[in-house]
Amino acid sequence: MKLEGSCHCKAVRFSLESAEPYPFMRCYCSICRKTAGGGGYAINLGGDARTLQVEGREHLSIYQARITNDAGETRISDGQRHFCKHCGSALWLWDPNWPELVHPHASAIDTDLPVPPESTHLMLASKASWVQPQLGPDDRCFDRYPEESLAQWHQRLGLQDKA
Repeated sequence: MKLEGSCHCKAVRFSLESAEPYPFMRCYCSICRKTAGGGGYAINLGGDARTLQVEGREHLSIYQARITNDAGETRISDGQRHFCKHCGSALWLWDPNWPELVHPHASAIDTDLPVPPESTHLMLASKASWVQPQLGPDDRCFDRYPEESLAQWHQRLGLQDKA
């Protein structure tokens, strides 16, 4: 499915191909909720990095989060969170550890997205105290990361070519 997206002020517009366009994975980690999650979580989609086309690249900025592990050690994340430097819209995440993938935020996509039959709620151990996850009857919940990838979720439900 071809996805088209933009920032709020329209200075940045982008498109890419996605085999994983269902907005099902809600991440409650502190990075996602603070950089892109007004509802206490962010939804990332899967996309093919080779197909990413960007208009207004000069209006982009990149944030690399500081991650503190359980031992209290801090490192800079390899993940590059792209956002508009004018309006602050979170647009996509790209990580050089998986260079073939790009993860646009569902909130930045202008294309109508398909409605997921269930949701996965991850990093719930990091959620803000005020957040009450909206759980559906078939939703799955994880304190950290699930074993199932974006692609595996789409395959399990037979959705990889349905959008």
